[in-house]
Amino acid sequence: MALLVTNVRALEILDSRGRPTVAVQATLSDGSVGEAQVPSGASTGRHEALELRDGDPSRYQGRGVRTAVTHVNEEIRHVLNGAPVEETDRRLIEADGTPNKSRLGANAILGVSCAVARAAAVSAKVPLWRWLANTYSTHPCLPVPMVNILSGGLHAGYNLEFQDFLAIAHGFPTYAEALRAVVAVHGAAERLLIQGGHVLTGVADEGGWGPQLASNEAALEVLTNAIEAAGFEPRTQVSIALDVAATHFYREGRYYLRSENRDLDASGMATLIEEWAVRYPVISVEDPLEEDDWEGWRSLTARLGGRLQVIGDDFFTTNPARVRRGIAESAANAVLVKMNQIGTLTETFEVIRMAREAGYRAVISARSGETEDSFLADLATASGAGQIKVGSITRSERLAKYNRLLALEAEGELEWPGNRPFRGLIPEG
Repeated sequence: MALLVTNVRALEILDSRGRPTVAVQATLSDGSVGEAQVPSGASTGRHEALELRDGDPSRYQGRGVRTAVTHVNEEIRHVLNGAPVEETDRRLIEADGTPNKSRLGANAILGVSCAVARAAAVSAKVPLWRWLANTYSTHPCLPVPMVNILSGGLHAGYNLEFQDFLAIAHGFPTYAEALRAVVAVHGAAERLLIQGGHVLTGVADEGGWGPQLASNEAALEVLTNAIEAAGFEPRTQVSIALDVAATHFYREGRYYLRSENRDLDASGMATLIEEWAVRYPVISVEDPLEEDDWEGWRSLTARLGGRLQVIGDDFFTTNPARVRRGIAESAANAVLVKMNQIGTLTETFEVIRMAREAGYRAVISARSGETEDSFLADLATASGAGQIKVGSITRSERLAKYNRLLALEAEGELEWPGNRPFRGLIPEG
């Protein structure tokens, strides 16, 4: 007998920034129940699916999501009543009828998509990652964490232009050991910053340190020194990833690096990143150029793609059409996958499949506005992508995902990829 959706209901809750988001509960015909909470980004690309906000200035500065909640509780509930589970996403996409989920809202649609998936896993009596892997025909493995240590850009009051300086602990035998190494690097970074006279009054949006440093390169120096101070070998055990988020300091063909006292064109940005990747253990760079500079992306990828993981986030926005074009034009060599950028699990896994078939890497990513829902840990595991980007190792909305992965590893069923996602970018051995 087909498993059917019998009810969905939503409510407005708060995310890690104290801003409203959508929570959804789905009930199936056998009584199984699943819940999901929707993340929200601060550094958003203009090609993302639309996160529907109320715009009422008297509530949460216009950020309320009552309209999206109403869409779930009324129209979407009607559309899905009696629908087979496997038809959920198709019906949601057709009911919305827009290319960017702007009528019903990507936040409403994603919450339902994820809640139904979790309820289906409950019904099947299997972990969520296994249900996702079986449904979307993937080969699951634990992901290597890409962890925020130092923050700038829109995540930390624009103290630096580059948005995130991250540690990738790839040279360890288990996920648990990799996570322990990142915690050690995070602590060493704190000590070095304090020793350097930098006042730390708290952490940034994603839990990384947000110090006032003289330049973006100064952050690279601190992070490299922190890796060594923690007792690890840069590049062979722990390497660095950069989230540049270049669109946010791009104006009329130039990239304005105030802290570096210079502005650069696309070629100059490629040169800068290339030089830093030689001097520091950088193996991955995200959004190094503006999100619609296709010519610049092609040129930078041709120049740096053999040595660096070049990730498109705002550039691709987890959008199958943009990813397809990027693959055809050899722009970037990796995709950042954020399920709320596209709005359904089906489309999310379509992007993961496209990346895999084209030989592109994929990094499964959280958002700066998160909840304590651990769904993303199961999604990253099910995808087999081998990489996850959640934020730092502080704040419970981040730790919920990391701790879920610890529990999955302890069950003993999943492979740990170690260096595999970064072959060709790091020394072998």
